[in-house]
Amino acid sequence: MVENFPSRLLHDVGLAAWFGGTLANAVALNRAAGQTTDANDAGRVANAGWDAWTPVNAVAIGAHLVGSVGQLLGNKGRLGDQAGVASMSVMKTVITGAALGVTAYSRMLGRKVSRQSDVPVSSGTEPSVATPPEVASAQSQLRLLQWAVPALTGALVGASAYAGEQQRPVAVEAGKMKKLEKKKKKKTGEEL
Repeated sequence: MVENFPSRLLHDVGLAAWFGGTLANAVALNRAAGQTTDANDAGRVANAGWDAWTPVNAVAIGAHLVGSVGQLLGNKGRLGDQAGVASMSVMKTVITGAALGVTAYSRMLGRKVSRQSDVPVSSGTEPSVATPPEVASAQSQLRLLQWAVPALTGALVGASAYAGEQQRPVAVEAGKMKKLEKKKKKKTGEEL
């Protein structure tokens, strides 16, 4: 179905950027910021990186969401006809909502840290003993959340791969047969 290609492209490229960018920043940027020679520079360096990534991430998330809606509309017939498709769609929606919530909360914390960029820190997510309490608190939360976003978006990658397998002709046929068997059992139960 070539007509679904644009939405699949937006869905997949947006998700890839959201996952990969946040993972790279968690693995490399936050740690690299701690390699500066001046503790006052570490926060500034990490903030500059995250602030540069934020608009790209917003576009990636937007592309993913537009693509997700397109995929849902393009597959709406399968939602009711093929067993397992509706539950997969609900699961992906729940994971997407969680990823959006954690991303938004992380950005809110990141803005707290970014507003005070010249304070001493050990790295992008690790306060030093001289870090002001508000920044230290935000950094402590970010230390955990920096892994939550890639974990959730990685789960979306996995769920999307599974959803793709559901579109294989043999899976579509098996899902339709399963759905028909359930309807027959339900109808037979009602007739008794």
